[in-house]
This record gives sequence, structure tokens and C-alpha cells, in this order.
Amino acid sequence: MAFSLTRFAIATIGGQRQSLIQTIQYSRKFSTKMTKPSVYITREVNKDAVDLLKEHCDVTSWTGPGPVPRDELLKNIENKNGLFCMLTDKIDSTVLDKAGKNLKVIATMSVGFDHLDTQEIKKRGIKMGYTPDTLTDATAELSVALLLATSRRLLEANQEARTGGWKAWSPFWMCGPGLKDSTVGIVGFGRIGQQIARILKSFKPKRIIYYNRSERLREAQEIGAHRVNFDELLAQSDFITLVASLTPETKNLFDESAFKKMKSTAVFINTSRGGLVDQDALVNALQNKIIWGAGLDVMTPEPLPLDHALYKLKNCVILPHIGSAAVETRNEMGLVTARNIIAAFKEEKMPYELIV
Repeated sequence: MAFSLTRFAIATIGGQRQSLIQTIQYSRKFSTKMTKPSVYITREVNKDAVDLLKEHCDVTSWTGPGPVPRDELLKNIENKNGLFCMLTDKIDSTVLDKAGKNLKVIATMSVGFDHLDTQEIKKRGIKMGYTPDTLTDATAELSVALLLATSRRLLEANQEARTGGWKAWSPFWMCGPGLKDSTVGIVGFGRIGQQIARILKSFKPKRIIYYNRSERLREAQEIGAHRVNFDELLAQSDFITLVASLTPETKNLFDESAFKKMKSTAVFINTSRGGLVDQDALVNALQNKIIWGAGLDVMTPEPLPLDHALYKLKNCVILPHIGSAAVETRNEMGLVTARNIIAAFKEEKMPYELIV
């Protein structure tokens, strides 16, 4: 009987101990679930994106004017679990070191990612997200608008109208090259390049040709575009639209040699990255009528200094990097960036994971 009571006492004490252990474990598990991951946003973004993040994360952000200063980024990224950044933010080993081992995901509100040290980020096992599909239509629309503004001299004509240069209708005043029966060349035949081609078809060009690292046979056949090598595109095109990614291989793709291979009547448009163009070579090509004109939404550096030679040229139209600046597009970019971060924390498939 004594033996049974002893066993009962031990069992009771053991049971209480086990119950206590289970309670502690449950409490820890519950506490972990209740602890939200921390995210830093490097710019003011749309409220919908911030509200979505706040449902799942503790959010802090830079709210000052312009891009987040480097020292502010380094100060605020410390011990954060996620980073919501922009193409104006250089995310390198210095930032990653400051963030520490808690950083699990970096999502950029852009399709371009040359501001990210992707290899260093990958080496540290940090997931990356971007927004490739969301800005396709907006950037394609802007590319075509810039092409037309350049070729039809819209800004120059507007200035003449405002300053008294418009005297009377004249047969060849303010004339520029038209798209009908022309050859359009597209460098970079991804989503944006293909959409540009679809839009330009309605202007009845004679040919649409493209240069791309890989063949896009099905899409090209649907559109009616033909793949050529780079030199052929330069020599044959009346209009060249550059929408390629900036990589070490494509840096300064359009240099002095490339411009000299183009028609003297050619119009050059760049809505991708300024680093794809040797800017000094472009200035020389425009000044010396090696090409007819250029329209730029991207430059090096950005913003372009006000005393830069490009601003002095009437045959160059310059825009302040507004390719995706449609309200709906920018809102969607913010939401996609937030969804990328949330999915990474939940260990779910990210809407747009950047895999390099």
C-alpha cells in the first residue's frame, strides 16, 4: 500500500512537472506566433501597401524628403527582418552587415535590381523580391510617348508656341521622322519590349526587329517581329528603343562604335537604365548629327546635373525617370512588394521572387 502511494505521489509530481513543461512550451510557441517580424521601408509608399504590411509586421519607415540618406538606412536596418527598398537604395555588404543575421527578405519596388548586390544577398540566404509584371504596360506606354515626343519634336514645338516662334503654318517647319513604313528596332525583347512592339504595330511600321540574348520565337511570331544580331539592328533601324537589363555585359552597350553604325536619321530611345549608354558618346553623336535625335527617361547620374551637355541639345528629350509613373501601376508595385515580404516570412511562394 505504501509502495502504491509513493508511486502515486511520484506520478502526480511528474504529471504536474510535465504539465508545467507543456504550458511553458505552448506559451513560447504562442509568444513566437504573436511576435511580428520587423520591416523597414526606405521611402513613403502608398497607404494600402503599408496597411497590408502592418497586418503582419512591425513597420518603420523613412518619411523625410527624397531617398533615405545612407546613414539613416544603416541606422534603421539594424536587426530588422525585412527590407522594403527602392532602386535609389544601394544594398551592399555594408548594409547587410549592419542588418545582421535576422534579415530574411529584401523586396525592391522596381523591376530593375542593379542596385542590389544580388550575389552577396544570395550568399547570405536572404530572399529577394521585385515587381517585374506590374509596370510593363506603363513603361511601354511611356516609351512610345517618348519616341513620339522626340521624333515629332513635341517639346520643341510647344516651346516655340509659348515663346512666339509660331508665326504661321509652314510646310516643313517642326517636321520629324514618322513611324509609318519605318523599321523599328527593339533592344531587349522581354515583357516591356514585346508590349512596345504591340503598341507600335498600330503605327504601321514596315518592319519590327529585335535583338535579345535569347530567342523569343513564339512571342515574336505573334507580334510579327524578327530577331537580328546587334549590328544588323543598328544599321537597319529608323527607331531604336532600348529596354534591356543592365548587367556587366550590357554596360555601355551603346558606345561610340554603336552610334556610328546607326543611320544618321535614326531616333534613339532609352527607358531602361542609363548605364547601358556611354553618355559622352551619345552627346557626341547628337552634336555631330551622327544620329537624328534621342529621348531619354534614364541617365547617369540621376538626376542629371542642370549644366549637363544633354540639356543644351534641341534634338534630345529628357524625362526624369517616370517610366512606371502611372498611379495605378505605382500602387500595385507597392502592394506586390508588400506581398513578397509577407510571403517570405510565411515561407510561402513569393509572388515575384528574384532568383539569380
